[in-house]
Amino acid sequence: MASSSPNTPAAAASSPSATAPTAPAPGAIPSPGSAAFPVGKTYFDNDDKKSFADVPIERDNNNGIPTTPFLDAAESVVGLFDLLGSSAFKMVKSDMTGNIKVTTHCVSAVAARGLTQLEQKLRDRHLEAPNDSNTLQELVINEIKAKKHTASEGLIWLIRGFDFTAMALRRNITNPQEELAPSFSGAYEDSLKQHHNWFVQKAFKVAMGYTPSRGVFYAKLGDNPDTIAEAQNKWLGALEEQVKIIQEFQKTPAAKW
Repeated sequence: MASSSPNTPAAAASSPSATAPTAPAPGAIPSPGSAAFPVGKTYFDNDDKKSFADVPIERDNNNGIPTTPFLDAAESVVGLFDLLGSSAFKMVKSDMTGNIKVTTHCVSAVAARGLTQLEQKLRDRHLEAPNDSNTLQELVINEIKAKKHTASEGLIWLIRGFDFTAMALRRNITNPQEELAPSFSGAYEDSLKQHHNWFVQKAFKVAMGYTPSRGVFYAKLGDNPDTIAEAQNKWLGALEEQVKIIQEFQKTPAAKW
């Protein structure tokens, strides 16, 4: 994710409407009835969304990750940023969505559009050459063979955004008394920051201050803390594995252009 619009993050961060609502103290348990999901369901396993846990990794095909199931599951990350709400996450969401649609924009233009655009980039390539794009790895290899790399570049930024998300959520789960702001700030330092210019780094730092409280966020994920934890761990573990598989693939000569 490259540079973003100079006004977007800073303006959003200074807006009174961006302030997080009053919330329970760190580690507080969400109250029943605070999330609109069927009984026994959470954000991570709700029938309305596909889960990374349902993506059938092709173990006998070099850990191929099926393109359509992965991109369907990617929508759940987009929705997660909606729940977080901060201007910082609007930037990340914008980054990711831009690479879910294959257009011919450069990375800086993509960064202004986001997660769904990143995802759409990959969907467009899949539609353009379905027989050559059954897995994400095949999509990249065959696009590069065709002397193109729009979707392949989009996948790089999409995976960077997913890596950031996974790091932040894992840190927050591991540290149950930690608020979301330090979890996401720490994850940013270890992932996206190195790919951003000075202005975007500063914008993220400011915007992270408007991350919602832990209590407010988890209350949006479901009604039962134990059920949320189980579903989140399953979803997150699958996401982490798939991110690692693609990162390793992207280091190979076949993924270079």
